[in-house]
Amino acid sequence: MSTTVSAESLTRLDELLDRQDIMDVMTRFSRGMDRFDRDAFLSAFHPDATIAAGDFVGGPVDLYEWSVPMHEQGQLATHHNLLNHTCDITGDVAHTETYYLFVGRNRDDSNWIAGGRYIDRLERRDGQWKIALRTNAIEWSGMVPTMAIPFADVPDINVNGAPSRSPDDPSYTRPLTNKRTANIPG
Repeated sequence: MSTTVSAESLTRLDELLDRQDIMDVMTRFSRGMDRFDRDAFLSAFHPDATIAAGDFVGGPVDLYEWSVPMHEQGQLATHHNLLNHTCDITGDVAHTETYYLFVGRNRDDSNWIAGGRYIDRLERRDGQWKIALRTNAIEWSGMVPTMAIPFADVPDINVNGAPSRSPDDPSYTRPLTNKRTANIPG
């Protein structure tokens, strides 16, 4: 049995790794925005990137500084969910289209939902993929009826960590452990 890997397989593996690195960039952007994690957010962009989002057109630092107060004032929580993703790579340049679903729990207890696509040009510089140009194509928006958050009345629901728009969020806990008492509702 031969363990020789073909050149075609190695090429495909390299492309798969590039595609995963690019998807990780998209995830860092979303997580950085939702957790107000400036470092994670900025790590998705080259410093000289241009972003066109709504009425904003500028660089990544300015985008972060503009968008965080807007989200802080308007919403208690946001989710930038990434959906369908296409990625065309040519050398050190990639063009992607990533569908998204934005959900915000507003401070007035309403829920805002919007959908669109991030259309990006990424560049690999010094071995790292990052966004060099982003266009945000917002395609629809609406309000969703509000309901009570499930299990909010469970006394120890946040013992493992309360959702937070900061590094206090339980997703940053290392190692993640359970501090809640065993309970099987009957």
